[in-house]
Amino acid sequence: MEPAQSTSTPTTPAPIRPNARGGQTLKKRTYDAKRRAQITELKLNWLDRIIFYAMLSVFHLLSLIPDFLLYRLGMLGGLIAYKLDRRHVRIGMRNLAIAFPEKSIEERQRILRSSYLNIGRSVAEYIRLGGFFYERLKKRVSYHRFDYWLQLQQQHAGKGGLVLTAHFGNFELLLAAHAMNGQQISLVHHTQRFLPGDALMSFIRERAGVTIIRKHAAARAVLKALRENKIIGIPFDQNAKRSEAVFVPFFNEIAATSTGLARLVAITGAPVIPVFIVRQPDNRSHVIEIFDEVPIQRSGDAAADIEVNTRCFVKAIEDIVRRHPEQFLWMHRRYKTRPVRGTPSFYED
Repeated sequence: MEPAQSTSTPTTPAPIRPNARGGQTLKKRTYDAKRRAQITELKLNWLDRIIFYAMLSVFHLLSLIPDFLLYRLGMLGGLIAYKLDRRHVRIGMRNLAIAFPEKSIEERQRILRSSYLNIGRSVAEYIRLGGFFYERLKKRVSYHRFDYWLQLQQQHAGKGGLVLTAHFGNFELLLAAHAMNGQQISLVHHTQRFLPGDALMSFIRERAGVTIIRKHAAARAVLKALRENKIIGIPFDQNAKRSEAVFVPFFNEIAATSTGLARLVAITGAPVIPVFIVRQPDNRSHVIEIFDEVPIQRSGDAAADIEVNTRCFVKAIEDIVRRHPEQFLWMHRRYKTRPVRGTPSFYED
């Protein structure tokens, strides 16, 4: 039996109100134009193009599978991965031991198993996003506090906004649903080594209306986007390189966390709004939860401000993960970079 999932307070979804760059603009972007844009930007060679089109064809074929079967296949894949993916199961169990030392091994195993099942369901939904009739998915997503979102846009007009989020729930659906509902959002994207896979991921995101900002040119592009009053999505739950990190608590351990978000806030004054997509008990519908804007410290001491603000950003992620631990991606080596060089890794066998 699958453990019961924790749930958020039931809410009445706010109506979706497209902004000035909303629904009509998105509808004018054609399928072929998006496809050509991705291939051109990534400069795929002829073999990469063949692989890309083959993968895209497979996604379209799989998307014809009825929901009741596609979700079951996704869950089966998640269970198989949980049983066979020993390396990442060890990583997940180590992370859960750090996060929840008070829980028994059996409880942590149930959380991790549910996390794999969540990934399986998310893969099924990702196939939907990449195939036919992808816009139907937005009907399964509602908002909590959408009126607050509009209020923040008015309050900070001209500064844009930074959406603080994480690999939680169905992260890809958060971006896609928000864009398909006429709400502009951009995402900083790190180009993957496997270019056909990167092209497919970028194609799926951009077809839904998400604007991709390549990481190699991110700083200038993000600043320009914020000056143009755009919204930037920042997944903030990954381990950072020592040269780019500040060490702040995440659950019960110090974690290397990127200083990039805090630096952006210091430069632009853009608001930081925690936003997460929460899978509901029926396992098919989702609520985009919009939380209060994170208060920003501006003391004049740049280093202190970066550390304090980054702590607040990480705390917002920890709070949602504590509420729904089964929806978090526990298999990432979040504590890989240690504060002191030479310290033994948490993830050694």
